[in-house]
Amino acid sequence: MNPKKYMEKCFTEVMHTTLNPEGPGVVRIHLIPPKVVDGNLAPSVAIINGQDIIPVNPSWSILLAEFIRSVNEYHGREVSDADIENIMKKTVSGVKKVFWLTPGSRIRKDLDIIMTTFKQVAYGQPVTEDIGYMNIGEYADYMKAPHRMDLMVSAMEKDGKWNCNQACVHCYAAGQCDASEKELGKKAWLSILEKLRNIGVTQVTFTGGEPTMREDLFELIEAAKWFVSRLNTNGIKLTEEYCRKLREAEIDSVQITFYSSDKEIHNKLVGADHFDETVAGIENALKAGISLSVNTPLCTLNEDYVSTLKFLKEKGVRYVTCSGLITTGNALTEESESLQLSVSKIKQVLADAADYAYANGMEISFTSPGWIDAEFFKEHALTTPNCGACLSNMAITPGGHVVPCQSWLSGDILGDIQTDKWTTIWNSEACKKRREYSALMLGRCPLRREK
Repeated sequence: MNPKKYMEKCFTEVMHTTLNPEGPGVVRIHLIPPKVVDGNLAPSVAIINGQDIIPVNPSWSILLAEFIRSVNEYHGREVSDADIENIMKKTVSGVKKVFWLTPGSRIRKDLDIIMTTFKQVAYGQPVTEDIGYMNIGEYADYMKAPHRMDLMVSAMEKDGKWNCNQACVHCYAAGQCDASEKELGKKAWLSILEKLRNIGVTQVTFTGGEPTMREDLFELIEAAKWFVSRLNTNGIKLTEEYCRKLREAEIDSVQITFYSSDKEIHNKLVGADHFDETVAGIENALKAGISLSVNTPLCTLNEDYVSTLKFLKEKGVRYVTCSGLITTGNALTEESESLQLSVSKIKQVLADAADYAYANGMEISFTSPGWIDAEFFKEHALTTPNCGACLSNMAITPGGHVVPCQSWLSGDILGDIQTDKWTTIWNSEACKKRREYSALMLGRCPLRREK
């Protein structure tokens, strides 16, 4: 069987495996099949832990596909040395059906190179092989779906009542979704997860609203094991027991929104007296061994971000993100707009925060595209954020509508994930127009409003 026939016959859907699932050092591999472009096969890509895109040549694609098949036969079982040897033998045997002249020793060596490389990428270590990273803009024409889908499983309003345990001043979701849109039940979300898997989405984020308001959240997370799964939460419900259940459901990572180490400021910005519960949630997530990041939307009230970073460092937090205000929803109100930082001020805050983070072993990123020029990020060794709407990420509203991103909830409904064909949504003029913009990698958010 020649390589092209193998791809067309044996490699037609996204393949996935997880190495070292109990961690630390989980490596989640999603191997994306090649797309036919003008009668020819485009490159395959491997997505590592839902974020790094690595182009894979045909021979490595076949080697990876056979390895993933062999590994997945042992899913849910502890793998012994004898099992590893059997996996290697089956992988070599499968590859030799295509490359029958290639020695088994060479196939094993190539597989070792691949695995070493993927681990280096996943762990953020220097990569010894010249693998040729591909940015999402370069790969856009070959994509059939975004790599991440944000699932807004919890509505802001439910049964005519406010359905969140906070009332954040800057909430981007407040007032955006149609209040008459009914929150989908468990059966519908399970069906959506299956559809997302079939179309090639590799990462899902459970968000809202506040996703922990759902009693069936653990079941949804458990059903998402094939994906890289993440949870965005305010942390209030993250008791020790809750975090234990999150681990059992195999969540990959959790992000907690935390506004300030100053209790009064935090509570003012979230509109509720929950500072202590959120801090406890951070502590409990770390204690449970959950991969945790803490996000802080920056404004004039919490611009002393370094003090918050010191507080988080003492708790044991390593990964932090911060953002400007997403100027939609509640952030369009007079109260929220009056608290928005100027560009010059947010640069100062971020520069000081980056200095502190790097000096204290923390990893920091700024997630709002369009606020700051690329030169600033380069100067401070920060990654430049880009808009990924309809490209790297999209979102599904509580009622099942597909929108460009989880912040873009008004006016640009692209379809219904339950009733519309995915190809119709993905190839619609509105979706293609937004994707073409994102693929330019301009680093600007179309929702950004200057102060």
